Amino acid sequence: MPDHLVFLSQRDTAPETSRPEANRIISGDPVFTTWNIEETKDSCCGIWRCTPGKWRIFYEEWEYCRIVSGLSVLTEDGGAARIVRAGDSFVIRPGFKGTWEVMETTVKDYVIRT
Repeated sequence: MPDHLVFLSQRDTAPETSRPEANRIISGDPVFTTWNIEETKDSCCGIWRCTPGKWRIFYEEWEYCRIVSGLSVLTEDGGAARIVRAGDSFVIRPGFKGTWEVMETTVKDYVIRT
């Protein structure tokens, strides 16, 4: 019988390490560690961790995030800076353009729909 319940846990998933594209980095040396728990043709979910730094972001997808730990600042072009910290949940809609600045190493759970 298939398992229809997915737990977001780092235990059974190998992490992938990456960085923002060099031309998007504004400051620091942000390093992403991502545990992609499940991927389908139009969605994925998992856990993401990033070290301090600031870079430009452009969203073409819809993403739900819950900050597990750390402190980050999201700023949409033309908008106010929004601080996100442990316990905060939010959705980034397609078309978002701005910056993500990790002030303290940040861990988030995420669900992305393309």
